[in-house]
This record gives sequence, C-alpha cells and structure tokens, in this order.
Amino acid sequence: MEARDAADPLRACRDAFDLPPDEIYLDGNSLGALPHATAARVAATIRDEWGKGLIRSWNSADWIGAPARLGGKIARIVGAAPHEVLVADSTSVNLYKLLVAAVRAQPGRRVILSEPGNFPTDLYVAQGVAATLPDCELRTVPRDRIIDAIDESVAVVMLTHVHYQSGARFDMDAITRAAQAKGALMLWDLSHSVGAVPVDLSAANADLAVGCGYKYLNGGPGAPAFLYVAERHQAALRSPLSGWMGHAAPFDFTDDYAPGPGIARFLCGTPPILGMAALEEGVDLFLAVDRPALFAKGQALCSTFIELVETRCAGLGLTVATPRDPDARGSHVSLRHANAWPVMQALIARGVIGDFRAPDALRFGFTPLYTSHTDVWHAVEALRDILSSGSWDQPAFYVRTAVT
Repeated sequence: MEARDAADPLRACRDAFDLPPDEIYLDGNSLGALPHATAARVAATIRDEWGKGLIRSWNSADWIGAPARLGGKIARIVGAAPHEVLVADSTSVNLYKLLVAAVRAQPGRRVILSEPGNFPTDLYVAQGVAATLPDCELRTVPRDRIIDAIDESVAVVMLTHVHYQSGARFDMDAITRAAQAKGALMLWDLSHSVGAVPVDLSAANADLAVGCGYKYLNGGPGAPAFLYVAERHQAALRSPLSGWMGHAAPFDFTDDYAPGPGIARFLCGTPPILGMAALEEGVDLFLAVDRPALFAKGQALCSTFIELVETRCAGLGLTVATPRDPDARGSHVSLRHANAWPVMQALIARGVIGDFRAPDALRFGFTPLYTSHTDVWHAVEALRDILSSGSWDQPAFYVRTAVT
C-alpha cells in the first residue's frame, strides 16, 4: 500500500485538509473534511466583508452574485453550461422547486416515477408534491423495471444517480434517453455522485438535476445545494417558491411577482453568504486537481477495500452490497452485517470513521483527495480485528445516537 501511495499523483492534496492525525476518515460521502483554506476564507468574510464592508459587501464583495458564480463553477464539474447551474437553498427545497415545475409543465401527465429505497428526502418531497398538486401521484417501481414503467402518464422520472446506501450507479445516458423517448422529463439527484464520479449532464442531454455541497465538494455541514435546469427548459419552467431573489427586478420592490431571467427564477430567499464562502473554497480546491486521476483513484480505493474485505474478513459475517464493477458504482462501499450498528461504533472508537444506515449497512466513503491506500489497509485490519475478537459486542456500542 505504501508503494501505491508513493506513486499517487494526488497524494499532496491531503495536505490541504485539516484531518485529525490519529483517525482514518472514511465518511466524506456523508460530510466532507475541512479544507485549511475554508477557515481563513470564512473568517475573512466575517471580519472584512461583514465586519467592515457591512451592507456594502452585497455589491463590493459580490455577495449578490454568489449563487450564479458558484453555480458556474459547479457547472464545470457536472458537465453543464455556467448559466444552467445555480447554488441555492437545500437539496430538498431545490427538489421541490423542480418537481413542481416539471409536473406543471407537462399537462395531462401527473405521475412522478421513482424507485422504492430512493434517498428518503427525495421520496418525502415527491409525496409532498403529490399531495399539493391536483391528481398528482408518486409511483415507485424496482430499478430494473424503471424503463418499462415510463409511459404517457409520467411527467418526470426522479432518480438518484448513485444510490445512497448500496452505492449502485444508474446509467444516466440510457435512462435519460428512455424517459425523453416517452415524453417525460428526467430529474437526477447528484448528491452522492458530484465530485465522486464523472458526471456530464450535457452529454446525457439531462433535463433537470439537484445536488448537495457538503459531501465530496467539502462545503461544510449544511452547505448550500445546487440545481440544474437545461437551457432549453428555463423559459417554460416556473418555480413554485416565488421569493424575492427570483424576481426579475428584486430591488424594484413591486407588489406583483415576475420571474427572473433564465435560471435566476429558481432563486428564492436571501443567499446564505457564510455557507457560500465555505462552499466556494471546497469547489475551488476540487477544480484545481486532475479530475480523471481523481475519479480513477476513487475507484481504485473502492476496489482495494472490497478485495481486502473479501480476503481478510472472510467468514466474519460481512456481505458486500456495492457493485464490483467500477462503472456501476459511486465512491462509497456498503457492507451488510447483522450487527452493523455496534460494529460501526466499535470502529469509530478505534478511530476509523464510517457510518451506519438502517437496517444493517456499514458505509465507507473513499474521497480520493485525502484518503490513501494505507488508510484502506488499516481500516480493514481494524474491522477484521473487531469482528474476529467480538470486541464490538459491548453495551456502550449498542447505544443509538440521534445521527447515525
């Protein structure tokens, strides 16, 4: 593993992050690590832009332009034009905006099609949309039946590109083509794929997408999310959340709403400037690296982890739930175990940080900017020792926390 790390062209990237020296952090798929530059950037935003610039910083520091500016940067990561991506709100709020807009733009089509087991917020938001719009319905079918289930009643197909639990990755191009061939719009949730695997929305001819900024983009807890609307749809779609920042002329302060031009109409309230500043540092760091090398390293780390688990942890009750094919997965690996919760707590107590997803999944994220092959080896060895010794079976490790 040391030889692989020595040959890693990205090995210096780890130095850009503030990582505890005695821990192996394998949870960047849930919350990315802190870049050193972020603390300084946020401090400067507070001290200089807010503290000294005060209200003038909306113009002098271009706070007002942050959603579009950051959107243009994220567009480079997801294969979109700069004017097709906007940073705003949360993934859930952006999903609501796009789902309502998509259904309303498809007269006579009232079905939102998804899969059971999709990330819960996606299903919850879709249920809320279905309860709000007349005759709207959320329909879920297993992923191997998605294409066959697209018919003339479907307004929008809503899927997560990389599954939050299994890590399985959809063929974006094929499913987008299938949806559009039947007249449906295609909405992708990129939360577990942006910054983890190659994404090219333009090449896929995607219609709509959402994604978060706090995982592989290292934007910090609660970082603003982003949304994508293909240029060809922007004039026709209307956001259901007609806030003042989405107005054509917000500082005219007129009584009646008029949607802003292009994707700006999907803004709603005042942008969270401190969160935007933190996210921009994470995005800038990501844009500075060789992305093909980054994605290749991520898949190599996943493959190494799976191989080591299957050899070093054989017979210890683990099942690999993530596809072996690198083209069919994201950059995290899920293992199933009957006692996944206490096992993960025992790992965390050892300094190996992953997470648990109900009912029985141990998740490990491999963020190539700061994860090494040596980290993978030590993580698997810790897992092997915990399982073989039974040291996970202690009362303290069974206690559930609010966040898993």
